[in-house]
Amino acid sequence: MMVALPAGAADVAWVGPTKAVLSPLFAVYTLLFLFRTVLSWFPKYNLNAFPYNVAAWPTEPLLRATRRLIPPVAGVDITPIVWVAVISFFSEILLGPQGLLTIVQKKGGF
Repeated sequence: MMVALPAGAADVAWVGPTKAVLSPLFAVYTLLFLFRTVLSWFPKYNLNAFPYNVAAWPTEPLLRATRRLIPPVAGVDITPIVWVAVISFFSEILLGPQGLLTIVQKKGGF
């Protein structure tokens, strides 16, 4: 006798590709935000000039929105560090050894 599974319960084929996309994406953005942290120590550099624009252009929209909530403290912009923490949190929750996607992949469904 076969037991009918709910739709999508046994189909975990999407988990592998999702992890394959999210893992490098989280890693790249973490590096970009860390680079932005270092760049904030040297305000004389033009963030629209190469190679600084490689880190500035993809991160600035997120940082600009975050600066509205968390203004610079004593002239120090901490928003890149906030984003590193947020990315690290989601990376661990989704992709870590006890992460949600890892558990779904191992158990074969929800």
